[in-house]
Amino acid sequence: MSDENKSIHQFDLKLIYEYYSTIERQGPGSPEITIKALSFIDNLTNESKIADIGCGTGGQTMVIANHTSGHITGIDLSSIFIDLFNINSQKLNLQNRVNGIVCSMDNLPFQNEELDLIWSEGAIYNIGFERGINEWYKFLKKGAFLAVSEASWFTEKRPVEIDEFWNNEYPEIDTISNKVAQMEKAGYIPIATFVLPENCWTEHFYAPQVSAQEKFLRKYLGNKSAEELVENQRHEAELYYKYKDFYGYVFYIGKKI
Repeated sequence: MSDENKSIHQFDLKLIYEYYSTIERQGPGSPEITIKALSFIDNLTNESKIADIGCGTGGQTMVIANHTSGHITGIDLSSIFIDLFNINSQKLNLQNRVNGIVCSMDNLPFQNEELDLIWSEGAIYNIGFERGINEWYKFLKKGAFLAVSEASWFTEKRPVEIDEFWNNEYPEIDTISNKVAQMEKAGYIPIATFVLPENCWTEHFYAPQVSAQEKFLRKYLGNKSAEELVENQRHEAELYYKYKDFYGYVFYIGKKI
């Protein structure tokens, strides 16, 4: 197996967490897209309870907090991310209603029908889209919302290179219509579905990694694992620029019946 064909899942988690902790967002997205997704969600008040699952360092969470008035709990498995999340919350004076905790997304600390909104940008793949939307359903109140962004195919057919890459990285990647069908089957009314624009990848995700990679490589000079991780991310970026017509991230917003 060549380095560029090595899956991200084969790298040490601590190394991955450190690498991604140096950039504002740990996946494709933008403040504008977070706000757009929020525009489809109503009935939120200062009593609302929101969970951002797979929150990372909170890039999108703080945007949500600035456009809602309820309490937000950020969930992530990485203590590095959560430490930065809570620092970011304090910097913005949001600590009274925005708090991050270290927790696995398959063992969430919520009661049944406790939440008004579950949010997850580019993170549900860690548990799997279908499993996630089904298992998290019970935590939502009736009429509450789920909003997740997920890697998806734009076409039924695509070049072998990108098909093999994504099926190796995330075998559950599927077409938009199939993802929507999974939401309906899980008991959600599909409220909105939209493709994230290219700048969510290029400007807000890949561009910030360029300088971060140089610093990371200087810190881990001669460390083969660190060098392979950076090469892996550079390869992923190259594939995106080459095959962006065939896949991307899609926001799926559903309402619990």
